[in-house]
Amino acid sequence: MGSTKTSSVPFNGTAEQKEALLAMIEEHKGQEGALMPILQKAQDIYGYLPIEVQTMISEATGIPMEKIYGVVTFYAQFSLNPKGKYKISVCLGTACYVKGSGDLYNKLMEKLGIEGGGCTPDGKFSLEACRCIGACGLAPVLTVNDDVYGKLTVDDIDDILAKYAD
Repeated sequence: MGSTKTSSVPFNGTAEQKEALLAMIEEHKGQEGALMPILQKAQDIYGYLPIEVQTMISEATGIPMEKIYGVVTFYAQFSLNPKGKYKISVCLGTACYVKGSGDLYNKLMEKLGIEGGGCTPDGKFSLEACRCIGACGLAPVLTVNDDVYGKLTVDDIDDILAKYAD
């Protein structure tokens, strides 16, 4: 579920992104059920769906903001916040949770200075919780983009973050 908190990362969409979005909306304008493909493409273009992008979609389609916001916050595929260059996802499924993944998640929030669902102000890291990723034998597990880390303790967090300190 999306968070209603505003992002700590300022929106900085480009003219090219806006042009691509408006061209795509024009293709779908007036089609029944066009909102989902428009939102999916908008998220592809911008990486997330901040209020500024939702407003552009509303103005270009005539679909009320309340409906757009409702759809964006209902579906887990959409994000109101930007994702970091490194997307950290901590499994809070049962096997991982009983082995301490909640502590990992809390330690990451503390270390990164962000809440779950948030992104660091420099755009480097974002943090989210996920449900079972199918690596229960490695519990507790977290991923950083496509890298999987298992059998973790909170003492492993600093070493993992250091690997992404470019």
